[in-house]
Amino acid sequence: MYVEQLYTNCLAEAAYYIESNGEAAIIDPLRETQPYIEMAAKRGAVIKYVFETHFHADFVSGHIDLARKTGAAIIYGPNANAGYAITNATDNQEFTLGAVKIKVLHTPGHTPESSCFLLLDENGKESAIFTGDTLFVGDVGRPDLAVKGNVTQEDLAGMLYHSIERLKQLPDDLVIYPAHGAGSSCGKNIGKETSSTIGQQKATNYAMLQPTKEAFIAAVTEGISAPPAYFFHDAKVNMQGYEEVDAVVARGNTALTPDAVELLIGEGATVLDTRGVLAFEKGFIPGAVNIGLDGQYAIWVGTILKPETPLLLVTDAGKEEEAVLRLARVGYENVKGYLQGGIDAWVAAAKKVDIINSVTAEEFASHYSESKVLDVRRPGEQETTGVIPEATLICLEKLEQNLGELDKNQHYYVHCAGGYRSVIAASLLKRHGYNNLTNVYGGMGAIKTTGVPLVQPEVVA
Repeated sequence: MYVEQLYTNCLAEAAYYIESNGEAAIIDPLRETQPYIEMAAKRGAVIKYVFETHFHADFVSGHIDLARKTGAAIIYGPNANAGYAITNATDNQEFTLGAVKIKVLHTPGHTPESSCFLLLDENGKESAIFTGDTLFVGDVGRPDLAVKGNVTQEDLAGMLYHSIERLKQLPDDLVIYPAHGAGSSCGKNIGKETSSTIGQQKATNYAMLQPTKEAFIAAVTEGISAPPAYFFHDAKVNMQGYEEVDAVVARGNTALTPDAVELLIGEGATVLDTRGVLAFEKGFIPGAVNIGLDGQYAIWVGTILKPETPLLLVTDAGKEEEAVLRLARVGYENVKGYLQGGIDAWVAAAKKVDIINSVTAEEFASHYSESKVLDVRRPGEQETTGVIPEATLICLEKLEQNLGELDKNQHYYVHCAGGYRSVIAASLLKRHGYNNLTNVYGGMGAIKTTGVPLVQPEVVA
């Protein structure tokens, strides 16, 4: 028996490859299928099953394309109604994979069809459990994504309570492999580890420590932030089906001249500049949104831009196809092409460029009291580290909806935790006509080493 976790940092997502006696199963695959096909071929195995823990909301799964290319059966748990051929497993149903078995445990709550997959080794011993979005390290799946009709998030949380109670009955040494790690919006505060054991979670996971159903419901529903808007789009795509990813990537991977890009901008397309902070700030197409490939690119695109938005990409040389593919992973398929030759071609064509001014944390410490400060971190981060007195606190996710809190005539120092999100924020502000701003390199991580005073957010006026 062979098990490998395939973790993708930019999505905080874990897929799994399981193999026994030449037969393989993939759990919760990403949109691109070739890595799984190549892995099986290299190991001399045939992909027999694609298991889906639920209809994912944060990414478009590769299950349909993988089934098309390999003939594998797509397995969901009970209550999954899809627009394509699947096997709806029953609770406790077992699937044979070589000399091992995979047992379906229906664990509703995150969604009605959510299921975990229990791996039984060659001797029938419980070896590991793949918990999807039901149980994470330090957290459980949010119960507000499948609210519809008369079903409330409290109803789903109640279902989740019983599912978690069921998982508590499993052996303490059983390894758990969740679908997500830290940074995913599928939970409230997922731990940084990407695996654990039932016993460790029973001892440390706040949700598993709740003494009653009522306490559990209150704990898991408290403080849930609104999900990114693209979640509902992706869940629908995963439920209904989608276009083959190879065709999506080929269409988006189209070279465009500066004139063609300028024309499409005039028709309403948005420029998405995927370069790193240092390159972007030195010169970019006016109105461009910067979300760098070197961070949680797809997640932030899905948080800030709408799936139907026509996109024009600016990338570093050789990164064009990667930028298109990573958008397709989250269901963003309306890519019109990329700027051939990158920003150098734009400049060579004598087109206008914009810049962002930045300062070091030390320079900021010397002058921050002369201006306003805009902190775009999340509330939890602000509470943990503290904030600069009198700073304006608007998390990046809500920035465009709260521009009315900012003054275009006022100068702002913009910072986040490390410098990635602050430049996204600065690009959005520039796009809306807020030009009097300065980015702070290194964010709060650097600021807190300078001696700048920090207070708790509730103390701030």
